[in-house]
Amino acid sequence: MDSVEEMGPVDYLVIEFPGNRMTGEAFPLLVDLSDRGIVRIIDLAFVRKENDGSVVALELSDLGDEIDLTVFEGASAGVLDQGDIDEAGNALEPGNSAAVLVYENLWAAPLARALRRGGAQLVASGRIPVQALLASLDATEDAAPRGGSAAA
Repeated sequence: MDSVEEMGPVDYLVIEFPGNRMTGEAFPLLVDLSDRGIVRIIDLAFVRKENDGSVVALELSDLGDEIDLTVFEGASAGVLDQGDIDEAGNALEPGNSAAVLVYENLWAAPLARALRRGGAQLVASGRIPVQALLASLDATEDAAPRGGSAAA
């Protein structure tokens, strides 16, 4: 792992799979992002929230043979601990599973390094849900004055 001064921003995602249904369709895309140097997978864990509300970590072998996830074997750097797994489980509905992904944004590393050299530091970040962004854009479009002239 690089030193913190060399790294790009690090994010995490908790991706819920309703009814424990993973198709595996997105996993090749994640591998592609990693292969192209856009992201670096730091940690990847799978969890399930039982119907009684308890949260259990899953091994790749627990996910079944329908999806080939062998490419992710060894992808864990041990960053995620049981507290993180429990926290991810809080976001899940009972009976569902999730992938918990911690990744470095390699595309932003040069920018982050330059900013650090200049004394800047990231003091806040966030994510805007796509649905909220689209609703905001729709509201802006609806409120925009319409051009044209009135007919007499």
